[in-house]
Amino acid sequence: MSLIGKEINDFKVKAFAGGGFQDVAKADILGKWSVFVFYPADFTFVCPTELGDLADHYEDFKKIGAEIYSVSTDTHFVHKAWSDASDTIKKIKYPMLADPTAKLAQDFEVYIPDEGLALRGSFVVNPEGKIVSYEVNDTSIGREASELLRKVQAAQFVAQHGDQVCPAKWRPGAETLKPSLDLVGKL
Repeated sequence: MSLIGKEINDFKVKAFAGGGFQDVAKADILGKWSVFVFYPADFTFVCPTELGDLADHYEDFKKIGAEIYSVSTDTHFVHKAWSDASDTIKKIKYPMLADPTAKLAQDFEVYIPDEGLALRGSFVVNPEGKIVSYEVNDTSIGREASELLRKVQAAQFVAQHGDQVCPAKWRPGAETLKPSLDLVGKL
């Protein structure tokens, strides 16, 4: 079953951000575009490459009004320890959500119960708290921040221009498609 259009459940978790701890709840994400990036665990091999790539593109996400939330089943204390130990993780400015009970990972259907970890899932959530785009990969397959940014931009464009759709490789300013009335609903 698809998660497109699913409203995320209410949540409140601890996060490590800006060198300190804070609470992040569903109420904090409503009214803006949010990107949830689940990853298996801190102190691993592929995860810092992805999170560092997101950190390098963070200002691009902020410019379009989108907040990034990385999420693992580690605690906020482990996130801080990883930041203290890694130059790559130290450059992260977006909130790193702690999900030790796997409530978020289960809600987004990326939890691996036998391992206590999450798959690599990227979710674009609209200002109403609904999932509009997502991709889930095996734990061994990394993702690219620039493609995730493009997906957020496309979702924002479609939300503003409901009669148009974005073709493959679409970028802001590029031509879009306007389906004819007889094709609407058959996309």
